[in-house]
This record gives sequence, structure tokens and C-alpha cells, in this order.
Amino acid sequence: MLQDNLILEHYGLNELNFDTIKSYRDRFAEVKPAHPWNALETKEFLYKVGAWGKVRDTHKEGVTLAGLLLFSEERIITEVLPQYFLEYRESKGNEEWTERFTSQDGTWSGNIFDFYFHIHEIVRNSEPQPSIASSLTEVLINMLIHADYNGEGGVILEKQPSHYVFSNPGLLLVPTDSVFSNTVSQLRNPNIVKLFSLLGLCERSGSGLKKVKQNWSLHHYKTPAIDQDVSMHRTVVTLSLSTQERQVSSSEKDTYNTSITDSGNNFKDVEKYQNTPENDVEINSYNKNRYSYNKELIEELKSYNNNVNSLNKEDNYYNNESNLYNNDVNSYNNEQEEDSSNLVNVENIDTKLWGIAALAREKKRLSPNQMEHIILELCKEKPLMLKEFAYLLERTPDGVRNNYLTKLLRKGQLQLKYPNQPNHPKQAYLFNKKDIEK
Repeated sequence: MLQDNLILEHYGLNELNFDTIKSYRDRFAEVKPAHPWNALETKEFLYKVGAWGKVRDTHKEGVTLAGLLLFSEERIITEVLPQYFLEYRESKGNEEWTERFTSQDGTWSGNIFDFYFHIHEIVRNSEPQPSIASSLTEVLINMLIHADYNGEGGVILEKQPSHYVFSNPGLLLVPTDSVFSNTVSQLRNPNIVKLFSLLGLCERSGSGLKKVKQNWSLHHYKTPAIDQDVSMHRTVVTLSLSTQERQVSSSEKDTYNTSITDSGNNFKDVEKYQNTPENDVEINSYNKNRYSYNKELIEELKSYNNNVNSLNKEDNYYNNESNLYNNDVNSYNNEQEEDSSNLVNVENIDTKLWGIAALAREKKRLSPNQMEHIILELCKEKPLMLKEFAYLLERTPDGVRNNYLTKLLRKGQLQLKYPNQPNHPKQAYLFNKKDIEK
């Protein structure tokens, strides 16, 4: 496999699309207006960002493979990577595509930088919820930076009424079951990652898909699926827009026990626990699919007892009583092994909060006044913990605390939930209503 830092000695500036380079530099200047690289000549700028390389022993230089993929044109890229191909296609559920464009159209450059922003505009215009659009572009950028561009089949994004499918050549470099958890990212194309990360479009933390999973859970969509086609050497990510559960109204709660009984004796012990007076269970949703349905019950049972040891005993009790729950309890115990201190409970993040913080996620550089305004508006809705701010704003916890929260506390616009215990594990920031009264 060709490394993306490979220097193509016979490919110079003339092989690049200067409109794409200008677009990149404009976005770079917007994100980093005071950066010294903004004053550099084109070749030196490209060298700094990793799109141009120099061979020290021979004094030869040229475009890197990463630079070719981001800034050249399809016809030139395929001279080096014959299998290179990009495609976006959309349908209404039938066999005909209502919209489709490829890197071979000849109506645009065909490079991966312009492909990303072309689709970014489509997604932003077609998905009214900013949080959904943000997750889709997160998976898109993940696909582009991890694809094996020397592999067959090309990079393809397909939109159907009920789901999106992202498909790219190259298998995952990490275990599939760790993709949706915090992990150190294994980079197939480190220079491509650098070029996109300089614009604030991706990080090297490996946490991008975890945020997508959390957001999908927030909207009650089915969990994103990742498939590895070993024979075709391809990775496929499917994002369903179908909900996995429906809400149960208060009028249905009286009949809920009966429906459990009718579903079979497997739920007998759950009924006994549910009907115990001191354990009044509030069950909000269910799914006809037995796996999802059982998992929802297990999740609800977690709230019966705040004592973790007691909770585990209850889980073990149900696990012993019925094999029906084995998979769910084991799954839950595995999740508990993660360090929960940095995890955000997405149930605390409603769509209104997500919408208030949308501007901060879309623009990686905001004025201090804009960011402070967003933070204050969030706190007007409810007290928030530092990790929740970091998740909503897509900023590092230290950055949010040092640059904004500390200042707002000092100005008296925010206050601590536990002012006498600064390091309280559930410390949160509250909007100071007294500041308005003044």
C-alpha cells in the first residue's frame, strides 16, 4: 500500500487545482487567522501542511500523495492511483438514482477535499437537524481519512430514505468492537488526517464515531452498524434513520404489565419486581424486537438502586433466573469496565441543548463573546457538568474551563452547584439569576 507521505517527484504545482488550494487556504485563515503560515507562498504553505515534500538526499521535491488526493484533479490522481473513485448517490427507495455525482464527472475537480465540502452542503441542506448533519459529516470525514485509495471499489456514500451507507476500500486497523469507544486512532493516512485536522474537521483522538453513536442514541435511532467485508477488503458503516423504540404514553402504563405477561413466562420475575410497591418502575419505551425490548428493560432496572453493588446483585439475580437476560447483562457489565468519568449521559442532553450549541460545533473558531453567550444560554436551560459542555461544544474540557467557565464564574454570570466543594464528582455550572436582577 502506498504511504500518503510518498513524494511524487514528477508532479509539481502545475498538477494541482489552484481553486481547491485557495479554498483550503481561505478556510485555514478563517480557523487560524493569526497563524504565521497564512503569509507563506503557495509551495512553502503546502510543504508546511504536508502536501509538498522534499527529498533531502537528491534535493528533488514534489507533491505528496496526500497533496495529490486533496488538491489535484481526478485524471491526474488516477495516473498514480488507477483504482481511485469517489461517488455520492441518492434515491427515494427505488432502483433509480435521483441524484448522483462521481469523481469522473468532469464538472468538478474530483479530489477528496472538494468531495467532502460538496457533500457537506448536501447534508446540511437536506438534514434540518444540525446534530444529524454533524454526525453524517463526522462519518464522511472518517471514511475519507481511513480509506485505502489503492484498493478497489472506490469511496461511496449512498443515501436512502431510511438510512445512509458509507463504504470505502480498506479494512479497519483496530478491532471492530472498539470503534465506538475511546481509543487511540490507528492512522492509515496520517498526512490526510493532518490536512483535515488543520481545518478543525477531525481529531486524532479516535473518538469521532463514539460521538456519532451517542448522538444516534440521543435521537433514539438504531445503533450504527460496522461491517467488514474481508473478501472485498472493504469497510461499510450504516447509519439508520429508523427509531428502535416508541414512547409509551401514561394511558398505556396500566396495560403494560398485561402485555409483559402475554409475551411469555420469561418475564414472570420482572413482573414481580415491577409490582413491588417500593419499586415503582417507570417504563418509557419498548420494542417488539425481543433483543431491543429486553435491553430496554435491563436499562430501566438499572435505576432501581443507586448503590452500584446492590445493582450488580440485582442484575446477577435476573441473569440466574432467566437465560433470556444473559447477553444484556454481560453487555452492560462490559460497558461498566470503561472509565465512566469522561462519558456523557446522553439522556441529559436534549435536542434543545444540542441546537443551542450548534454554532460552536459548526465553527471551530468563535469570538469569546459568542462562546460565552452560547454557554450562558445552555445554563439557562439546566445545570451542566464540564464534560457535558465539552460534548455539546466539541471542545476540550480544559479549554472550556480555562477559557470561558472560569471567566464567567469570576464575572458572577455563572455559579457552582457545589461552591464549597470545587472538586465534587458531580460539580455543575448554574446560570446566576441574581446577575440579571442586578
